[in-house]
Amino acid sequence: MYSADLRPGATHRGSPGVDGLTLALALATAAVNLGVGLYGALRWYRVEPTRRFWPALRAAQAIAVVFALYSAVLAAVGDGPEDGLFLLYAALPVAVNVVAEQLRIASAQTVLDARGLPSAAALAGRPEAEQHSVVRQILRRELGVMAVAALVVAFLALRAAGTG
Repeated sequence: MYSADLRPGATHRGSPGVDGLTLALALATAAVNLGVGLYGALRWYRVEPTRRFWPALRAAQAIAVVFALYSAVLAAVGDGPEDGLFLLYAALPVAVNVVAEQLRIASAQTVLDARGLPSAAALAGRPEAEQHSVVRQILRRELGVMAVAALVVAFLALRAAGTG
């Protein structure tokens, strides 16, 4: 059984320049985002609403931010991996999450536009069944966007773990 040396500065055999703690954070970021992304993708595919996804997604995003900040601090003090790709792979998940949040916000307006509604307030005069249908469409689209983002973050964290 393999056990990583988590002390800063102790490098992993498979990833020269990536210390044990950095590797552990990269793998934790990848694992949590992969789990959240797959769960969200499954719920999206089955057209099943979920409340559990959103807190799990926020936790996955927080782990990605911690990993990016830790990597940035290591780079700033000169203890990080010398490979510039590592820092790129460590920082990109934060950018991916920011862009995904913007796409999530825009998805609601896209659904409203497709139905010829100028705003969410215009739904008030529509039948209740149509209101529920629009809300379900918006939530499903948001779920899909954020599930894909979590999967992309998982991929980037795995790339970070493999570079350095």
